[in-house]
Amino acid sequence: MMKIIKIRLKIVPLFAITLIFIFFLIIYSFKKAGNTAVLNELNEKGNFIKYAKFSVNYEALNKAFQLDINSQNLKNKLNFIDMLAYLGAMYGGKFEGSYKSKDLENLAKKLQEGESIEKLTKNMKFFPYYKEVYSAVLGEFIGKYKVQVKNKISENDVAFEEKYGLKVFFPIAKTFSCSHYRDFGASRSFGYQRPHLGHDITAGIGTPVIAVESGKVECVGWNKYGGWRIGIRSFDKKRYYYYAHLRKNKPYHPKIKEGELIKAGDVIGYVGRTGYSEKENVNNIETSHLHLGIQLIFDESQKESDNEIWIDLYAITEFLKKNKSEVYKDKKTKEYYRKYDFSEKYFEEQN
Repeated sequence: MMKIIKIRLKIVPLFAITLIFIFFLIIYSFKKAGNTAVLNELNEKGNFIKYAKFSVNYEALNKAFQLDINSQNLKNKLNFIDMLAYLGAMYGGKFEGSYKSKDLENLAKKLQEGESIEKLTKNMKFFPYYKEVYSAVLGEFIGKYKVQVKNKISENDVAFEEKYGLKVFFPIAKTFSCSHYRDFGASRSFGYQRPHLGHDITAGIGTPVIAVESGKVECVGWNKYGGWRIGIRSFDKKRYYYYAHLRKNKPYHPKIKEGELIKAGDVIGYVGRTGYSEKENVNNIETSHLHLGIQLIFDESQKESDNEIWIDLYAITEFLKKNKSEVYKDKKTKEYYRKYDFSEKYFEEQN
């Protein structure tokens, strides 16, 4: 009897070790496969990305953007997401302290000499992961668009000009004063202790808030944490933009309602300090500011769940300063409107 017990005691740990070994073997095989087709297949089976961190710094964003823009008239065009994903795989996602401008320049040189990104990343196990994450964050930031410009023949007339470049806008209107700092993950205590999952931009009450990206309004109304807020979903469904703490009494631009299509650069509301209250229309935020958040959505089940993915927007906010929407004030209604119209393929396809 004692012999049987001893044998069983030996078998149980051995069985557990075998199971653990098989589990890590499967994980290793998946990582080694390292290609987009495998990731897509797993996504279809429900194994979508459940954790992502965006730590690309401003310097890398800006450099990759410039390289992309400057290559558009060359034979071998560059893709700024591919380049950033390459660096992400090289640095293990940690850009601070790792990023070197020379790394991007060397990569760009190889690509412009004819080497493919597929060949250069063949042995990078995690390139597909960073490519999918960075595409979810930056997918529609750069591309072709049409913007209204002053007609050179007549100052009172305007014309549309097709361009290639930044299609997203800074969330505060041009000429309006504002400031921001690194605050992602900072402690918040209203309701319960939690990390701050957005980015605060301090500005005066009534400052026009601008839609960063084109999309569809999914949410409008009061939230006890965010006060008057707006939720806009990008047309590719990957990004959910959250604009909160809007102005008391008159938080929204008149056109804002659920289901409305919004263009990047449109005025959508006004900075305030509402929130931190069960009761609606209450100013309980000490300093007026815009809370901007971006949630990444790899599967619809993540939209409102315990596994939401919100990203640090400090570097992106700095980057967006390159493109600010110019506005004017209607003297009768006191509402602000964008000065120059804008259009892009995704928006046109929705109409």
